[in-house]
Amino acid sequence: MKDNFKKQIKALTKILASFLLLMLVLFGGLFYFANSKPKSHVEEIPVEDSVEDFDKVENGIHVATGFIDDEGMQATIQNCTACHSAKLVTQNRMSREGWKATIVWMQETQNLWDLGVNEELILNYLSKNYAPTDKGRRQNLEVAEWYELN
Repeated sequence: MKDNFKKQIKALTKILASFLLLMLVLFGGLFYFANSKPKSHVEEIPVEDSVEDFDKVENGIHVATGFIDDEGMQATIQNCTACHSAKLVTQNRMSREGWKATIVWMQETQNLWDLGVNEELILNYLSKNYAPTDKGRRQNLEVAEWYELN
């Protein structure tokens, strides 16, 4: 009976060893595949930063910002686009007083620095090139009779 018991223990030991080896191989393979990086076939193309393109003006428009090319444009780009998009300037239309009030508001509430001698240049540029126009939004519709929507 002792011999039979020893045989059963040996068989059980072999089965357990085989099972542990199988688990080790299985989990090792899973770990390898989970942590291996796939080889990339994408070739990186270096990006060229060209200073020449930033100052490019086409048809009287500064290409990089959309500002109208005129005296004071560079000072406006340097002071305005440091904090916000040029689009925020170009989409607005104000009188000289409106632009001045906006600058004062930004200085009081948004930490805009003192523009110094550039302020006059910037105000001249903005009031000339981004002044209110007579044509803006369409006029209100004159409707004599309204109808009900169901």
